[in-house]
Amino acid sequence: MERQLALLEKKVGELSLLFEVSQLLAQTIDVREVLQPVLRLIAEQLGMNRGTITLLNRNTGEIVIEEAYGLSESQKLRGRYRIGEGVTGKVVQSGRPIVIPRISESREFLNRTGSRQKPQSGDLSFFCVPIKVGNEVVGTLSADRDYDPDLNLDDEARLLTILASLIAQAVKLKQELVEERERLMEENARLHEELKEHFRPANIIGTSKAMQDVFDMIARVSRSEATVLIRGESGTGKELIAQAIHYNSLRADKPFIRVNCAALPETLIESELFGHEKGAFTGALTRRKGRFELAHEGTIFLDEIGDLSPQVQVKLLRVLQEKEFERVGGSETIRVNVRVLAATNRNLEELMAQGKFREDLYYRLNVFPIHVPPLRERRSDILLLADHFIEKYAKQNNKHIHRISTPAINLLMSYHWPGNVRELENCIERAVLLSTDGVIHSYHLPPTLQSAESTQTEFKGTLKEALENLERELIIDALKTCRGNMSKAAEMLGITERIMGLRVRKYRINPKAFRPRTKVSTKM
Repeated sequence: MERQLALLEKKVGELSLLFEVSQLLAQTIDVREVLQPVLRLIAEQLGMNRGTITLLNRNTGEIVIEEAYGLSESQKLRGRYRIGEGVTGKVVQSGRPIVIPRISESREFLNRTGSRQKPQSGDLSFFCVPIKVGNEVVGTLSADRDYDPDLNLDDEARLLTILASLIAQAVKLKQELVEERERLMEENARLHEELKEHFRPANIIGTSKAMQDVFDMIARVSRSEATVLIRGESGTGKELIAQAIHYNSLRADKPFIRVNCAALPETLIESELFGHEKGAFTGALTRRKGRFELAHEGTIFLDEIGDLSPQVQVKLLRVLQEKEFERVGGSETIRVNVRVLAATNRNLEELMAQGKFREDLYYRLNVFPIHVPPLRERRSDILLLADHFIEKYAKQNNKHIHRISTPAINLLMSYHWPGNVRELENCIERAVLLSTDGVIHSYHLPPTLQSAESTQTEFKGTLKEALENLERELIIDALKTCRGNMSKAAEMLGITERIMGLRVRKYRINPKAFRPRTKVSTKM
């Protein structure tokens, strides 16, 4: 009678445990919140000393402890196995439970965590059962307890198997989350490397002396913590310079946060930069972090800094001086570690004289100024940039553009480019879309460039000059086709290398400009 009563009590206890585990699993869909409490409940109800849930990483083939009860963090980190290795690896490999009555007598038990030493009071029994979703093993549930010769170990293993089936879906979800997190981390690392490569100064287009000076400045300041003020006309590529500084700095793996100060109304710029508390103003339904908080340990790029209101200038000055601020509507002081890069196309000295820009803020920002030259001051870069944009938009639109006609080159080279590189890019994109014969002609360019009066490109020369223009165009076309190889270009045109050399010198053509670039180009 007593034996039957004990068995009944045990069954009731098991059912109660299964019910409580089911309740825990039903309380939340957040798998991060549920596995640890479930494991603790199982261990306490069954009198287990320690318990673990392992996950199989399908990308690496490694089995790792994801949740643990009774293990220190360092012990948990040591619990890593290959498939087929030790008890845990064999359970994942076979999909069948394994029970070790006395771990001191088992050669299979590795004690990889170092947590299961033989206690003074006696030996330990170890149980490991597979966690399955359908026929797929996604991990294991394991536990140990003090050795008891009267305990039915198969009953314990059976109950753990039932519990493993209950938590299988949660473990499967956890497995997918872990793998997705690893995939995203790898993707993020890869993209960071691409960005760092993309924004190396060597990959920015520009061989002119003016741009070489800019590249030298980038190299000098990137590895420092200095605040940089980038100045230049609209469309010169100030943001690209800021990105090159960040991705070549010690903060390259941290956030790069851009704020266009001119694009935001005065009523929102403070909240955008410094964040706001819930209820700080109408529409502030939740607390929101500002751009400075998001840029913590990274870089913030303040574009069009000259458009900030005096009120925001005061708060920005404090951030630069003290590295701290409060959110709009809040009293908590927030400290940040942020490098500031700023840019403007406005005359800040004139704004200071008018009282529209703080002098103390100006000197805080102007620690290391960089001037980006307008395109009209770097005309030797125009054709290089044009070729880059042709390649870019021809690829986007599935077209093959093999050259720019001489009249079109003349237009591009003589135009004053008030919109700088951005305007040149727009012109080339339009020309690529209009071209039907693989050539960019002068009539594909916008009317602003085709005005003979403004550009002085209307041809009024002699027949000799016209023939020379045609000869120059054919030589350039051949050099492009042959990627700057003089010998092959001469053969293509049916002339000797000597004649080719004479013509190249006569027309001041640089064959090196047509050789393929080995790295990905970035516009400037």
